[in-house]
Amino acid sequence: MDYAGDVTCKDTWNGLKENTKACLVDVRTTREWETIGIPDLSSLDKKPIFEEWQMFPDMRLNPEFASNVEASLTANGVGKNDPIYFLCRSGVRSQGAASALTSLGYTNCFNIIAGFEGNPNSTGQRGTVSGWQFDKLPFQKE
Repeated sequence: MDYAGDVTCKDTWNGLKENTKACLVDVRTTREWETIGIPDLSSLDKKPIFEEWQMFPDMRLNPEFASNVEASLTANGVGKNDPIYFLCRSGVRSQGAASALTSLGYTNCFNIIAGFEGNPNSTGQRGTVSGWQFDKLPFQKE
C-alpha cells in the first residue's frame, strides 16, 4: 500500500468532523454524481472536491487528475499533511487516487474502502450491504 491506509465511511465522516482541514475528494464520474448522488458535507460546513479519476463515458484515466486535485486542495487551504479521504463507488478507483496524491508528497491520503455504494448484495444491488449510502451518511441527489 502506497498511501496512508483504508478507512470506513463512518471513520471518514468522523475524521471530516473532527479536523477542519480534512477534505473529501470524490473521484467517481460525472454520470455517477448526477444519477446516484453526492456526499452532503454541508452540516460540517464543507464541500467535497469532485474530480474524475476515470472520465465518463470512455473511462480512460484522467491525465489531469493529480494536478487538478492538488490545485483544489491548495485553493481550499488543505496542506500536504492534512487528512484527505478519497471516495469512489466501491473503494477501488479511490486506491489509485490516494496513491497518486501520495506520490506528490501528501502524507495522509486515505482510501474509503466501501465507497459511496459499497459491495453488491446477492442480486447485484449496491447500497444495501456497505458504503456511504448504507451507513446513512448525508448525501443528496442532484
